[in-house]
Amino acid sequence: MANKNAKGTQQQEKVIETVSKSEQFYNENKKLIWGCLIGIVVIGLAILGYRKFIYEPKAAEAAAQMFPAEASFMNGEFELALEGDGNNPGFKEIISDYGAKAGKAVYLYAGLSALNLQQYDDAIKYLKKYKGKDPIMKARALLALGDCYEGLDDYSSALSSWGKSVKVDDTMMFNASTLLKMGLLYEEMGQSDKALECYKKIEDKYPQSIEAYDIAKYITRIETAR
Repeated sequence: MANKNAKGTQQQEKVIETVSKSEQFYNENKKLIWGCLIGIVVIGLAILGYRKFIYEPKAAEAAAQMFPAEASFMNGEFELALEGDGNNPGFKEIISDYGAKAGKAVYLYAGLSALNLQQYDDAIKYLKKYKGKDPIMKARALLALGDCYEGLDDYSSALSSWGKSVKVDDTMMFNASTLLKMGLLYEEMGQSDKALECYKKIEDKYPQSIEAYDIAKYITRIETAR
């Protein structure tokens, strides 16, 4: 019993000692502690205020500016979509004025518009800034990036970008046509083994695609030439 009382007393003394040290530390550093706390609160309020009163209104304004450019893009009027008409801004001006506040898709729209106008360097610049997470749209951006490199005769980069596109989204929407493009380019470069690999992927993975209907002749052509 005496041992239990002694242990209890020791524990109480340790608690009292710890509390005393904590109080001492607080008294010696309370200005610094409160300064840090106030600083954290001020920073938090500043971030909240910026988002509510600056970022969100700018984002809403940018979204409203996007409508005419998006309509032009959907109608295939790529120059009008990219450059605007003097009254309504195009994607280029929207990016300059708002940047990412206009949404991630603005870079994809701008890149695809520039690609269709054969402005490959500008298209690459925009497409590389697209950071969307949707796999279909991400694959579309990589596919377009590859098309830009092909337009610049940078075939190695084109094949690399197309290959990434196929891996990002494993659906028939773009992959069969992309693999066919890769195969044909590999053949032009004299890399028949890699071309055959692309053709067989179309045959095995996308047998319902349009590209698969004639893929046997591509395969036969390479295998016969061996």
